[in-house]
Amino acid sequence: MGQDQKPTVVITGASSGVGLYGAKALADRGWHVVMACRNVGKAGEAAQAIGMPEGSYSIKQVDLGSLESVRRFAGEIQASSRSLDALVCNAAIYMPLIKEPLRSPEGYELTMTTNHLGHFLLCNLLLDKLKQSRRSDRRLVLLGTVTHNPEEVGGKVYPRPDLGNLEGFEAGFKDPVSMADGKAFEPVKAYKDSKVCNVLTMRELHRRFHDETNIAFSSFYPGCVADTPLFRNHYPLFQKLFPLFQKYITGGYVSQELAGERLAQVVADPDFKQSGAYWSWGNRQKQGRKAFEQRVSRQARDDDKGERMWNLSAQLVGLA
Repeated sequence: MGQDQKPTVVITGASSGVGLYGAKALADRGWHVVMACRNVGKAGEAAQAIGMPEGSYSIKQVDLGSLESVRRFAGEIQASSRSLDALVCNAAIYMPLIKEPLRSPEGYELTMTTNHLGHFLLCNLLLDKLKQSRRSDRRLVLLGTVTHNPEEVGGKVYPRPDLGNLEGFEAGFKDPVSMADGKAFEPVKAYKDSKVCNVLTMRELHRRFHDETNIAFSSFYPGCVADTPLFRNHYPLFQKLFPLFQKYITGGYVSQELAGERLAQVVADPDFKQSGAYWSWGNRQKQGRKAFEQRVSRQARDDDKGERMWNLSAQLVGLA
């Protein structure tokens, strides 16, 4: 199969962790992977280090924390002669130790911008390109996490996500406002809130566009990837002990390789064709465990909140 005939997937944040190993798993399945990364040099080194075959990937620069960067990147993908057959919104930042919010160039709180608003804009800008794919089975996947759901054991840890009545979105998210609910800045909650927004975005994409486009919109939780670079901004001791705790105490540990394989399944395997689904392998990892469709948290299945969040996000990223 010629390079241009291969199905093509864009994966954000593909220079490390789940994104990198997902890129490798899809390249091994015969896909061409566009690795959409902040640091192009780092992505190239990572791809070589894990043995991605030459020609199976290309690397493009994008910073999800800058809406201007997202627009430029989307323009490059739209102009490319390659088809776009799948999009994976995987990139995320997690800054648990900061005391004051960081801001995007637009002035929005950076965790919400990178994890939600940047991806929200990207999904909307690339939807037409995805529609044009001749492949009958096109997919758009947003990475989920157990921490979005306080109804599950892994999601009960304080602080719990709460979008409130979207007061932060309504106020425009600019200084002094930094949180979705308009309350005082809390960096761990900012991450969890952004992941609730990812699930709401997936459900709204499904509700608005699935019937018309036949694109499958889904989300998934690959299991606890306890040694992912997502935790690089945490205490060094936490980085050392958390994987051991998940391996030997909770049994929730999943390797980056297995998480990447699960990402590839959700993108490419026939079993994951369903739109509007949130896939999970559970909190306890057993050999050969099968995926199942999991119910999302109460606020992530609140369709009224999802619609309002969509409309307010569209205003914030300049789509409204």
